[in-house]
Amino acid sequence: MFVDQRFTRMEDVRAQLTMVVAPVQWVVSLPSDLLNWGSLVLSDQQALVDENRLLREQILTLSHRGQRLANLTSENAELRELLSAAERTDIPYMSAELLSLDNDPFSHQMVIDRGHRNGAYVGQPVIDAFGLVGQVTAVSAYSSRVLLLADASHALPVQVNRNGLRFIVQGTGRYDSVSVLHVPDTADIREGDLLTTSGLAGRFPPGYPVARVTEVYHDPGQPFAQVSAVPSAQLTRSRHFLLLFPPPLEQEDESLLWDASMTISPAAIHASERLIEAASSEVPNG
Repeated sequence: MFVDQRFTRMEDVRAQLTMVVAPVQWVVSLPSDLLNWGSLVLSDQQALVDENRLLREQILTLSHRGQRLANLTSENAELRELLSAAERTDIPYMSAELLSLDNDPFSHQMVIDRGHRNGAYVGQPVIDAFGLVGQVTAVSAYSSRVLLLADASHALPVQVNRNGLRFIVQGTGRYDSVSVLHVPDTADIREGDLLTTSGLAGRFPPGYPVARVTEVYHDPGQPFAQVSAVPSAQLTRSRHFLLLFPPPLEQEDESLLWDASMTISPAAIHASERLIEAASSEVPNG
């Protein structure tokens, strides 16, 4: 335990031991899979009909959203062309499934069935169908450990989707609440505001839902407000996740650079040179 705390040489040993434990985790999850399969087989026809109807309604809803998204995507592409901005590329991803949850009440972590042989790496963002879940903190050959957003040691930069204000969200040790840190008492943040990843620090790509503000408390005489939010991801329900592969920070920085020949016209350069010459001629010698 002392060597594991003070040095990093035990990480390889832990990774090898995780390979030994991986089959045990698969065996432990087998009864749950069998129960799900048995409940599906024993379901009556009416339950299947009702489920089919709900799924059809969801398909219609998602189809409507997809049509709106296609229109907005096209409009956004035209606006970016007018601004001569770099084109945004899709972020590759890999699906994963839950293997086990950490039974420590003071730690919010889980194990998924993807490891470095599948391309997973430490620091990789993890999302579900509703928002950001957390990030990978340890990787073995066939599985990875994920630190959840709700853990008290987890923090990430976010921004308010409504106005772009940037803050830090930190876990509180509870699945249903996170804290927004260092919010000035005069900041424009309200209940119901959506907090998304800001893309700062290069760990999480921008634009993914993180949490929604549930309470803003202004304490008279205090410089900062107390802001609470509920995570967007279903941390206690989701079993299927996506591991994102965001581009390196260097590529993102290069995509944000503007070409000087496109933003500064020759006439403006000539005018600035004349102003510099005029100002230098007015300076007295000595």
